[in-house]
Amino acid sequence: MSDVKQVICIKWGAKYGADYVNRLYRMVARNITPPFTFTAFTDDPDGLSPDIQVRDLPPLPAEMPVGTPGKWPKSRLWGAELGGLSGPVLFIDLDVVILGSLDEFFSHGEPDDVILARNMAKPFHRLGQTSIYRFPVGKLAPMQTIFAADPQAIGTRYRYEQHFVTENAPGGVSFWPRSWVKHFRIQCVPPFPLNLFRDPPRPKSAKVVIFAGDLNPPDAVAGRWNAEDVHRPPLEHLTHALRSGGGFKAVRSYVRPTKWVADEWSDMS
Repeated sequence: MSDVKQVICIKWGAKYGADYVNRLYRMVARNITPPFTFTAFTDDPDGLSPDIQVRDLPPLPAEMPVGTPGKWPKSRLWGAELGGLSGPVLFIDLDVVILGSLDEFFSHGEPDDVILARNMAKPFHRLGQTSIYRFPVGKLAPMQTIFAADPQAIGTRYRYEQHFVTENAPGGVSFWPRSWVKHFRIQCVPPFPLNLFRDPPRPKSAKVVIFAGDLNPPDAVAGRWNAEDVHRPPLEHLTHALRSGGGFKAVRSYVRPTKWVADEWSDMS
């Protein structure tokens, strides 16, 4: 494996601003042993730190499927060529919090492996999560070809692009050790009713915390379940949830402001 650790991310459209990329870069830089590169594939480089390698978005391999929740534009990264990079790259979503060293994400397994986080939303299925995964540039090109041949059928069948990666990566996939990657909403927020009174604890052994779903790091900082929510005291939250007719799901959808996320998500260098 190359001595240079290669980290990549992708940003398209307006959902995430340059601040997300810059924060991710700074978290990576604080938690990795040089030498490393950080490459952002984007359609809008405005506001990105000069320390970030910026590359144009690779072309879409096909028309994206409709009516599926997966982030299928990530398929751009599966091609034989990727911004002049070669060898293993570590992809990281923009909405993660890095708590520990990333070095072992590069030394774990073999250079040719495709290694994913475990999908904790379906813990009894052998499914991967592509919030942080490593793959050699070009290895997923056959998978991109399969997808491009009938993207709507693939999207309808698999729904999420990470399910497609899990089942179709050439040579199969492996997973990071369970302790390395934690899912904030599922593994950090205490279960109801403890979530009303206890702050989400910082996972001691985790290197990365992912925020799959609508609850993103700024929401954890503010103490809300999604960007449309507002933080309320516990009793007020319960009253509002019951009056809104959201049922038990709305009652248990509560998170206290989380200081350790605020500390790591800050824009400090």
